[in-house]
Amino acid sequence: MFALQQDDAARRAPAIWRTMLNLDRGLVNLVGRLTVTGSVPRELRGKPLLMTANHIGVFDAFVLMAACKRIGINPRFMLAGGILDAPVIGPALRVSGHLRVDRAKAATAVGQFAEAAEALRTTREPIIVYPEGRISHDPGLWPERGKTGAARLALAAGVPVIPISQWGAHEAVYWGTETVNGPADLLPLAKSGLSAPLRRPRFKVHFGTPVDLSDVEPERPGAGVRAHAKIMQAITDGLIPLRRHEPVRPRFHDPTRPTDTVSPWKPQR
Repeated sequence: MFALQQDDAARRAPAIWRTMLNLDRGLVNLVGRLTVTGSVPRELRGKPLLMTANHIGVFDAFVLMAACKRIGINPRFMLAGGILDAPVIGPALRVSGHLRVDRAKAATAVGQFAEAAEALRTTREPIIVYPEGRISHDPGLWPERGKTGAARLALAAGVPVIPISQWGAHEAVYWGTETVNGPADLLPLAKSGLSAPLRRPRFKVHFGTPVDLSDVEPERPGAGVRAHAKIMQAITDGLIPLRRHEPVRPRFHDPTRPTDTVSPWKPQR
């Protein structure tokens, strides 16, 4: 089920989520240096809004939260059911009003999509989605092809889409491993994360202008694909200036991150 906690009078996020956001801001400031450009237009604040971001590392959600806090918004995320069911953190996230998505049976997915669209129409805080679905495996860390779910959700709900481009969070913590089978799998993450405050990576986040989907007719075949392409291109366009000194590959080498895909969105040199 999709449950969004809302305060109709004050339009404020639940207290537990505001506390988590404040703690997160302190963590991000400890680990590195955050630079934020762009913003969310005043006329879109306090209204249903979908925000789509590129996925570059296990720490980038923390950076996104801090960036949103800096521009004065309290975002929610669309999260996998496994995260929301996890001990300790799961209940806190559920109370905070994040959207749940389970990739199980097709029938379940269809029902959840309808629920997500309805939740998105009624929430007054922006929802952040990673269209790629996972951290990029592209050798240059450009956005992966991604999936059309976020685009189809925006079209179904009829809400604006703000593209978010980010760079630098991949330097904070290694990718690690797909599954954790024991303490040894956590060692690379621990070593890189504990050394990050000494390295002080620079985190850059850019909030782009709303993606123009006015020429995409939701009912026409292929609408999701066309909207997805527009969204991913907007994310990539915002990413180019953030990494202008690293146009081909990131300077920071993460030996644990897979590099077995090729981004279709990266600029052609």
